[in-house]
Amino acid sequence: MQTKNKFFEDLSKVMTSAVGVAQGAKSEADNAVKGLLDRWLAERDFVSREEFVVVRAMAEKAREENVLLRSRILKLENKKPITSQKVGTKVPKPKV
Repeated sequence: MQTKNKFFEDLSKVMTSAVGVAQGAKSEADNAVKGLLDRWLAERDFVSREEFVVVRAMAEKAREENVLLRSRILKLENKKPITSQKVGTKVPKPKV
């Protein structure tokens, strides 16, 4: 038969309470570290992944437009110079 021992019952209650306290302390520590990390990241002005992807797409589009504009400029520069109404005089190229 099993007998009840007051010492072991009390020990069991104390151990159960200790485990509960340890779990609570762990969750509190996790929350504190997460809050600290969140504040640190916010102060550093990092961007989110979504913002990074959007800006990257914008940069790629701008790069493509630059290539097209550069080819148009080169094409226009290779044309014969425009002359003014006076025959034989050239219109100076605009300085950029």
